[in-house]
Amino acid sequence: MKHVANRRRSVSSRAFIALLALVLVIGCVAGGTVAWLVAKTDPVVNTFTYGNINIELTETKRTYNIVPGVALDKDPKVTVKAGSEDCWLFVKVEQPIAFATGVSYEIAEGWTMLEDGVYYREVSKADTASEYYVLKENKVTVSSALTKEDIAKVGGSPTLTFTAYAVQKENIDTAADAWATVTP
Repeated sequence: MKHVANRRRSVSSRAFIALLALVLVIGCVAGGTVAWLVAKTDPVVNTFTYGNINIELTETKRTYNIVPGVALDKDPKVTVKAGSEDCWLFVKVEQPIAFATGVSYEIAEGWTMLEDGVYYREVSKADTASEYYVLKENKVTVSSALTKEDIAKVGGSPTLTFTAYAVQKENIDTAADAWATVTP
């Protein structure tokens, strides 16, 4: 009997080991199949940046003594800084009407009049880090006929004001459309 009991244990142990081996083989095959059916890509990262336009309006001198018949050096310039996007560049020139009768100037080449006192030019990304002077020959000429009474009509010291604006050019077809986005 002892021999039969050992034989049963031996058969049970062998059956158990065979069953365990079969379970392991099935697990490996099933697990391997699942592993073969799974795939993963590297992530794609999208980075969004904003269009950038940086401009600067500078001038060497800001106060002048008005002398009839004299041409005054006046050099306002707009700089579109490096790294800026394609843009519409504007300069607005404001002056009192009475002052306009005694002082004259011309706008430098490359600027186009959009409306009275507003001038523009297109600046491409390749032209950034460029300076654009506003006045032709950087001069303002005072009429020899200008009098103290003409200046008094202005109500104090007469002024000539320059303001620069830039609007990103992408998706804006005309200077008028770009100027409409500016709130001066």
